[in-house]
Amino acid sequence: MGSKNKLKRFKENETFGNVIQPTREEIVNEGFPHKGKWNKFFGNDNPIVLELGCGKGEYTIGMAQQNGNKNFIGIDIKGARFWRGAKTAIDEGIKNTAFIRTQIELIDELFDENEVSEIWITFPDPQIKYKRTKHRLTNALFLEKYKTILKEEGTVNLKTDSEFMHGYTLGLLHGSGLEVIYANHDVYKNEGSPKEVLEIQTFYEKQYLEKGKPITYIKFRVY
Repeated sequence: MGSKNKLKRFKENETFGNVIQPTREEIVNEGFPHKGKWNKFFGNDNPIVLELGCGKGEYTIGMAQQNGNKNFIGIDIKGARFWRGAKTAIDEGIKNTAFIRTQIELIDELFDENEVSEIWITFPDPQIKYKRTKHRLTNALFLEKYKTILKEEGTVNLKTDSEFMHGYTLGLLHGSGLEVIYANHDVYKNEGSPKEVLEIQTFYEKQYLEKGKPITYIKFRVY
């Protein structure tokens, strides 16, 4: 994507009512104004579902279209990417969506305790190198953050093409005694995956499937 297109998208994001772009200082030092008040933002008491590292926002948009009785929030640091999802939501009148441009590590500053019903992590960078493990979205530190903001019955979904990420996460969950509700190492060949796993495909997922890579999925709880 050219720099002109990026700048254009950044400027458009600033005009979108469904895009929130706080600075790190505003979140950490000043207190994020929507924390604990997301139902007021959406104007209803419906459950809140997050897509972390949402990219173009395919899951945020796809699930919002399928579930009008829930609110969906995509989070990513790359605003030029989720511009696509935000614009689609506006163009198609999808009211139960929002996008936040920030680092995922700040998630517990964005949401209050027990405020979130479900989390989706779709095709994250597996951060295979040892020095990058602190950025792996299913490491122990992130799981603790998810536990803070999730309702007790809340769930986390991991969909990835990375066998490493799939195996690492399963091992961590089993080792921590956390509940694995469902796991599948090839969702399109093995039956039983939820419809949203099969019916919604991200831009990158389609590329992986064209290359014949298996897509894995885990649904789990952090309590």
